[in-house]
Amino acid sequence: MKVQVISKEIIKPSSPTPDQLRRYQLSFLDQISPRAYSPFIYFYALNDNDSESNDNIADVSDKLKKSLSKALTLFYPLAGRFTDNYFVECNDDGVPYFEALVLKRQLSDVLKNPIPVELNDLLPFPVDKFAALPLGIQLNIFGCGGIAIGVCLSHRIADALSCLEFTRSWLAIARGEENKVVPPTFVSATLFPPKYVVGLDPSYALLKKHTITTKLFVFESRKLEALRAKYVEKTSGESNNAHSKQRRLSRFEALSAFLWSRFVAATNLDVGRKFCTIFHPVNIRPRIDPPLPENSFGNYYVYHACVTFPSSHVVNTTDEDNEYCYGMARKIREELRKVDKDFVDDLRGVEKSDEYLDSLKKGSEILARGEGAALSLSSLCRFPLYEADFGCGKPAWVSSADRCFQNVVALLDNKNGDGIEAYISLNPEDMARFEADKELLSLLSLQN
Repeated sequence: MKVQVISKEIIKPSSPTPDQLRRYQLSFLDQISPRAYSPFIYFYALNDNDSESNDNIADVSDKLKKSLSKALTLFYPLAGRFTDNYFVECNDDGVPYFEALVLKRQLSDVLKNPIPVELNDLLPFPVDKFAALPLGIQLNIFGCGGIAIGVCLSHRIADALSCLEFTRSWLAIARGEENKVVPPTFVSATLFPPKYVVGLDPSYALLKKHTITTKLFVFESRKLEALRAKYVEKTSGESNNAHSKQRRLSRFEALSAFLWSRFVAATNLDVGRKFCTIFHPVNIRPRIDPPLPENSFGNYYVYHACVTFPSSHVVNTTDEDNEYCYGMARKIREELRKVDKDFVDDLRGVEKSDEYLDSLKKGSEILARGEGAALSLSSLCRFPLYEADFGCGKPAWVSSADRCFQNVVALLDNKNGDGIEAYISLNPEDMARFEADKELLSLLSLQN
């Protein structure tokens, strides 16, 4: 995909930030988040009439810029600049806003055959660089009159849900519903005060400069339900045990276990003799007492590690594999349930936060020495991906992009909300084996 930037502006807040808000304090959870960008791209089919498209796009761009200026008065830290590991100076320096032409590719071509590495051209910043600015926007214009809005928000200041909430609010203002926007709250540093963090570099992966390949895999609803059914809830030997009856596995639990098993097979990982971990970033807003609303801005997630139980074999495609996956899914569910209100309440204290920080340090040291393996599975399912409407309807598609972190999986809902799109990032050798895996291929949608 060839993209030509034709203009760049700095969009500043429509009203100055009050003096008492000029220093935005980062929280402990902000401090231990990677200095990378969360990338989202929103695709819209606007107008197939070439004679009207130029005027239409000019109106759309003007609307987006004016509404962005208003949105930045609410999300004022996004127009600031990072100063150190503790603060953002909110002096209304503004947000870069690019306009670009997409050459020789139509919107329909991208929607039919999306290639993650090409999608990165639609973003304002490279995702494999340190996030120097809190936010950047790029409006991409297709020859057919369609557009794609690329959004990069620094993980250093907020998580994916905050990024989606910002975009939803911004585009609600654009469609003239500013009175319906619920302003964000900024209480993260109060709930999780900053700490002196030493010995942990959450952006370590950005320094290693590995060659990473990201592929998009689509799992439709019917096959996800078949996967859940495949991992039976109890073995025949447990049939008379009332305590063995548990709630049905969720889509995420089943798919996480399945993808882990295919990752193990592709990497020939010795799960019996090597330190192996599945990381799940967990949204803790609903687990805080009292629960926080979705408009709570910042990083409100914790990495919860599920250390795999010993197994003396490489996962294969036999019935033994099914039992392994069922056991893994059950363990994932049990571990995720440990991130409850008590866990989060303890994390707000000095002792628990120090313990959590130490566990992250030890895990990163093991992985850095090559003594272990990890797969990170992040789910954005049920998040407000498709509520980004600036007046022309919901987006035709919302995508992520090619990522810079190895062994990472990002799960997003499809537009209908009944299937899951998985962006999987591996080194090229592992990816070649992973995407040829027969078990994986049997589960994929025909869209792949």
